[in-house]
Amino acid sequence: MKLSRTAAEVLENHVVLELECIDRMYLNVYVPDLQRDLGVVSFFRYHRGLPFASGALMAPMTEAFVAKIQAFVEEHSISVVSFEKGQRKDDVAKEYRERFTGAEGVYLVGKAQEKARVWRTESRRNPETGARYPWLVWSTAMVNQYYFYAVDHDFGPFFLKFCSYFPYTAKLCINGHEYLKRQLVRRGIEHEPLDNGIARCSQIETAQAIANDLSAERIDGLLRKWLRRLPHPYTRKDRQAGYLYDISILQAEFSLTQVLDRPLSGRALFEDVIRHNLDLGRPDQVHLIFDRRILPSTPSRFRTRVITEGVTPTLHVDYKRSRIKQYHKEGRALRTETTINDPRDFDVGKRLKNLPLLREIGFKANRRLLDVETCDRDCILGEATFQQLQGPLIVGTQRVSALRFGERRSLAVLGALSLFYLHAIDFRNADLKLRLAQLLGLDSDQISAGRMSYELRRLRLRGLIERIPKSHRYQITPLGRRAAVFLTRLHAHLFTPALADLSDAAVGSRPLRNALDQLDRLIADQARRLAA
Repeated sequence: MKLSRTAAEVLENHVVLELECIDRMYLNVYVPDLQRDLGVVSFFRYHRGLPFASGALMAPMTEAFVAKIQAFVEEHSISVVSFEKGQRKDDVAKEYRERFTGAEGVYLVGKAQEKARVWRTESRRNPETGARYPWLVWSTAMVNQYYFYAVDHDFGPFFLKFCSYFPYTAKLCINGHEYLKRQLVRRGIEHEPLDNGIARCSQIETAQAIANDLSAERIDGLLRKWLRRLPHPYTRKDRQAGYLYDISILQAEFSLTQVLDRPLSGRALFEDVIRHNLDLGRPDQVHLIFDRRILPSTPSRFRTRVITEGVTPTLHVDYKRSRIKQYHKEGRALRTETTINDPRDFDVGKRLKNLPLLREIGFKANRRLLDVETCDRDCILGEATFQQLQGPLIVGTQRVSALRFGERRSLAVLGALSLFYLHAIDFRNADLKLRLAQLLGLDSDQISAGRMSYELRRLRLRGLIERIPKSHRYQITPLGRRAAVFLTRLHAHLFTPALADLSDAAVGSRPLRNALDQLDRLIADQARRLAA
């Protein structure tokens, strides 16, 4: 049986199940009005009727909250574990979860000292009167954090972590795949679970619809449900006055799972990806995938890394504080997951209501990575197309000048197009001018407006780009994508190394030069034998 060796072949011929799903989400739970000093002052002075706002007023609240937690634990006979430094909390919780037999409920309360952002009071002096007065400031402190590990009827395992000091921020961690599995069980849909995923499902369209239905409203409902059941740091009167928790996104993972028919198919894909290094567009590092305009001033490292643990390689693509990870999961599936650690990397707010926007960004990034990997090897041009691209043309009544393969300016134009394709953005005349100048080693003002109009016209009439209607922007066409990928890669990976190998100045190992020298010797020997 022939084993597929390219990303295109694997993804086209060997995927038996494909599912997009939100994976792990780590959410910040906070009271908005208590995130600013005037809001804290208002809470103590105007809501609770105290003469001033001070850290001394927060200690009794903490004592009451901790007492509620202790009473809750005793009432429900819940195990309490003090986590040790460096201990994997999830591993400890997993042991208790496996022994939990209830349909839903809290199965463990963990306690750990961790650094947290808290309000403190510092003494300040009035510059006019010299009198001292207390002032609230943000600070950090090592305080007790309480982890409530629970199982929900709809969401499955999750945890809610409370800081035990004012303003009692919390962290909610859920997993979209666990939500999906619970829903499939409730509906009686036959499926085979994969660790943090689905390996097989009798109704995959229904499973995808359920995964798509995991909304901000459902997540918010989960939090409200358990805030009613768990010990609450704020009184009923506080909550009735509007001091309610809200949710923002600290981290969100968006995954694409593609289950393969054979384990070797996934390994073949990674061997293909690693062998070709994904270095299209930049010779030293790859700027890939995220739908963002990347400028020289953009603060970040844009890189692709291949990391191997044991015999399993993983591909990591970084953009600012976010990243894509791709790996072969349990020898059965290709997992591609985008982790957004700061929504502001994409000019999106952190509030949970922005989840639909982040979902779109994350899933599109996964698809772009696969698209680039597929295009990287699946972009061969026929002989007729190749000649059409590089020779002069007549389009209607317009003459189009040649785009000669190997010519420095032609390669720079194609290289600039490949960057626009990888970043999945449309572009303007000025954008192409900037990229072209960088690739030619020129200042952008050294390329005239007339020259740029000439280049855009040449690309447009050849069908490599098209103008977006009613705008001055352009986008790369499928033919332009294939041409940019194929011709720039052909030149960078075949012609340039080969010509360097043939040069008399080449040093070190020169396989091609040595083979040609041997061919010259054989031809010369054959000529001498014929002459004799």
